[in-house]
Amino acid sequence: MAQIPDKLYFKIGEVADITKVKPYVLRYWESEFKIINPKKSVTKQRVYSRKDVDLILEIKRLLYKEKFTLEGAKKRIKELQAERQLNLTFTDEKFQSALKAIKKELHSIRKIVESA
Repeated sequence: MAQIPDKLYFKIGEVADITKVKPYVLRYWESEFKIINPKKSVTKQRVYSRKDVDLILEIKRLLYKEKFTLEGAKKRIKELQAERQLNLTFTDEKFQSALKAIKKELHSIRKIVESA
């Protein structure tokens, strides 16, 4: 896996060096994978976040190593994002306890409404 420098933002040339992907390919992937969305600097240069670079490395792995098609890679990226979101949501103890508290409160409200 490529080593990403400890920076928040990267220009397209830096991303190309890190990922070993040509800038024109990065621009093409940007148009195909709408989740890659670099900001534009004042001088209109693309500025990629660490998250964008990680995503590009994942896309490269899917396309070049796993031999996914573009459509297959898009689908897999969506699946991976959904899995990560579920894992973050349902494994965090704070969220679990908050959900339990909400459920308890809703049951209390339901009893009040039913008895009225």
